[in-house]
Amino acid sequence: MNKQRRKLLGGIAGVTAARVGTGLSAALLSATARAEALPSVIRFGVAQPATGNPPSFSGNSAAIAHAKGWLEEEFKKDNVKVEWYFFKGAGPAVNEAVTNKQIDFALQGDLPSTVARAAGLQTRLVAASGVRANIYIGVPPDSPLRSVADLRGKRVSVFKGTNMHLPAIRLLADNGLTEKDVKILNLDTGSYLAALTTKDIDAAIGAMDILRLRDKGAVRILYSSKGGNPIYTRQSHVLVTEDFAGKYPAATQRVVSTIVRTSRWSSDESNREEVLRLWARAGTSYEHWKEDYDGEPLRVRLNPNFDPFLVSRYKDAVEQAYRFRMIRTRFDVEKWIDQRFLKVALKEQKLENYWPIYEPSGKILGA
Repeated sequence: MNKQRRKLLGGIAGVTAARVGTGLSAALLSATARAEALPSVIRFGVAQPATGNPPSFSGNSAAIAHAKGWLEEEFKKDNVKVEWYFFKGAGPAVNEAVTNKQIDFALQGDLPSTVARAAGLQTRLVAASGVRANIYIGVPPDSPLRSVADLRGKRVSVFKGTNMHLPAIRLLADNGLTEKDVKILNLDTGSYLAALTTKDIDAAIGAMDILRLRDKGAVRILYSSKGGNPIYTRQSHVLVTEDFAGKYPAATQRVVSTIVRTSRWSSDESNREEVLRLWARAGTSYEHWKEDYDGEPLRVRLNPNFDPFLVSRYKDAVEQAYRFRMIRTRFDVEKWIDQRFLKVALKEQKLENYWPIYEPSGKILGA
């Protein structure tokens, strides 16, 4: 901005402050401020690899916003580009991108973002996206294993550093096992599916991908969190960097408001078929999405709110990560979760009471 324009804007601001009622356009000043406060590009990182043509990801409301182009549509009139980056290395790879200031927003799970925050990465959680995602344990079909407790001494894969890691540890602990009681192997999705097929491991703790092998007769499901205690499920969110939110609060608000609108559309049962089919474009079949979501309202899994249940999950993530020496210091989760943008979006869209609210135990409090 040149000196003459700065002087002009300063003059407008001064006169407007002194003569609000005289009609020197406060609206014009506001519009100018908004234009100045928008970035030229908004970079969104996703802790999933993109699959298909066009590239897609799945399992949350942000994936629907991407598939529908709703964030791009929101900023098109302002000539602000929205760029999406996908990371095969999941949460840890996203952390590296945030550290290197390569992205502004991220869709990520609880553990990797917890590790990054504890290490000093300045981020804010601004909306939930894809909560209560189920975990599955697959074993070879002829395996003698019949329960989680039977995993003692066995070769078990877990994709460490992702939001799969903590519920896996939690589930093992509640069945009398520690990580030292099993032979944990750190394998990503493709690797653990291959290792299960060749029987190079005894079990894999993973996501719905395991259902593909079950359908081929290559795997038997030993355990699923579906319909059980939600403390064994996976949580994810949308976060923004402190730097971006500080420089561009208006843009941050518009991103969160778009995510909330998308969550509302995605939570509508009349859209269930389309939601599941959009996710299926990313590689997991429609039938498996349908099975995983069967009997569960969309409002439960696509809720953008940080209710007492979700806040307690993040607090537990910090405590577990500290106990298992994944992080060296604890931090205040309530300060990390920044609900200001979310509350504005919910109020503007009259959605304060739309989604159900759950206690830390997972029991419903009401709407």
